[in-house]
Amino acid sequence: MPPQAPLRIVKRWRKRLPRGNWNEEPKVIPSITRGFYVLYREGPKRGKKKTYDVIYIGVGGVSKNPSSGVGARIKNHGKNKKDWTHYSFFEVHDNVTREEILELESLLLQIFKYDSRIELANIQRESKILGRLCAKSMWAH
Repeated sequence: MPPQAPLRIVKRWRKRLPRGNWNEEPKVIPSITRGFYVLYREGPKRGKKKTYDVIYIGVGGVSKNPSSGVGARIKNHGKNKKDWTHYSFFEVHDNVTREEILELESLLLQIFKYDSRIELANIQRESKILGRLCAKSMWAH
């Protein structure tokens, strides 16, 4: 029996990598990585500590037959979005479904949607399913 994974969803991750380093060897992001990612803008220092402001949360590798993944999404943002400096990405385990990845994205976007410290660039409608789960009828006993 293989050893148990330390986390149920995340297989591995890389944090706060500088924009544009995806061609370094070894490859920073494997070819068709399924998972989610965060884009940051370097913020003001707090003493000697650097800060990073979250500006975008997205997913990759979730199409029915993925031919690209998180890496392609981040590279595309490198061409089309100018206001970010760093990124993190989280690869999910093979048994995590496409629907679970999309659910995780919806949860993260909902959590940070009203945070005044974060200005997400995501223009996405709320999840209908997530919306139904907070209806009064879901809490009736």
